[in-house]
Amino acid sequence: MEPSPHPSLADSIAGAHGWWREAGVDLAYHDTPRGWLAVEEQQVVAAGPPPVPARARIGGERASWPRDLSAFAQWWVETPGLDAGPPRGRIAPRGPAGAPLMIMVPMPEAEDSNLLLSGPQGRMLANMVRARGFALDAVYVSAALPRHMALPEWSMLADEGLGDVLLHHLALAAPQRLIVLGRDILPLLGHTPAQGAPAVSELTIQSVKLRLLSSYAPGRLVDHPRLRAELWRQWLDWTGTE
Repeated sequence: MEPSPHPSLADSIAGAHGWWREAGVDLAYHDTPRGWLAVEEQQVVAAGPPPVPARARIGGERASWPRDLSAFAQWWVETPGLDAGPPRGRIAPRGPAGAPLMIMVPMPEAEDSNLLLSGPQGRMLANMVRARGFALDAVYVSAALPRHMALPEWSMLADEGLGDVLLHHLALAAPQRLIVLGRDILPLLGHTPAQGAPAVSELTIQSVKLRLLSSYAPGRLVDHPRLRAELWRQWLDWTGTE
């Protein structure tokens, strides 16, 4: 009788596994526990959080921003990166530099196509402007956003530098007085009045103090006659009744 060949290493390992399976042992146990998850957590902590990509600044590099008001209007409607959409559909501000009055609203109206505030909000403001003795083409009208948006993320826009763009715009427009209609705009301008503070205040633009009147956004004023009446009384007190 010939001796059986010596089993290979693979056959020996397979045989050992089979023997333990038949004995009912299919897991390896240790008396000392090991924190497998803790090791993974420590590795994650040691590696640190993943880097957060820097947000693109609205308008790009400040050195490339326009230096006069007419160039700003073209830049506002043509420059990529001023908002999330393509330049097509933006609405330019209108009016002369150094105007006796500038009005800033949150955004164009939904109906606007070529002219800012061409819908019911614009008609309401035009009536108030004429009633205060201003020619419509003498008033500078602007919006904080270049196009109508349903639900702007104002805090995110502030983090991305929209306030710097608006302050640059104000410096170029250089109005004698400013009306801001929209509570979300004031923080972008670095001017956040406390709860219940007077609507009339001042804003400093490049060391120049600008008289400021603030109220609700035009959409709310159109829908609430009481708020319109309140703005009208504040406007009269702001400029005098003469």
